[in-house]
Amino acid sequence: MTMQIDWLRGCATALVTPFTSDGAVDVESLRKLIEHQITGGIRLLVPCGTTGESATMTDEEDQLVIRTTVEVARGRAKVIAGTGSNSTAAAIEYSQTARKLGVDAVLSVAPYYNKPTQEGLIAHFRAIAESVSDLPVVIYNVPGRTSSNIAAQTTVRLAREVENIVAVKEASGNLSQIMEILRERPNGFRVISGDDSFTLA
Repeated sequence: MTMQIDWLRGCATALVTPFTSDGAVDVESLRKLIEHQITGGIRLLVPCGTTGESATMTDEEDQLVIRTTVEVARGRAKVIAGTGSNSTAAAIEYSQTARKLGVDAVLSVAPYYNKPTQEGLIAHFRAIAESVSDLPVVIYNVPGRTSSNIAAQTTVRLAREVENIVAVKEASGNLSQIMEILRERPNGFRVISGDDSFTLA
């Protein structure tokens, strides 16, 4: 049975990570960006995702961005921190650290470069979710960047078998796959997609 959360809805902003001219995280600009989002009505913030360039940031930079987001949000918006890695052990460590920093959920991308099998993906995400069993986990399918697609049946199986895997950020652009997940998902499991071509004006 899927962990029930009622706040995972509406518009979520995938935050960019601002940097200074010398390459350091620009914390002041980040604080202003977060405040601007909240003032504008955003209630879901996603630091350290693809848009935030987490794949090119150090662990210390990731933690700084997540900590700053939680501090500025102060409960006014939920924080879903990107904690993915192509290493299961690293993704577990990042997720546990994010939990200690006070996030409301974690977003874990499919392993990139290694191209795991579907069973490998299940083992990867199950291990991450079990390591933070009290925290909602959103799995992230973006095969255009990872070269590894999370099949619909894999997503559905994870949703049914792992209680705190509560949603998928589905960025495959494959409408048939998305519809299959929507048809077969358990009650309460969310499918998140922000693809412009699927949005009706």
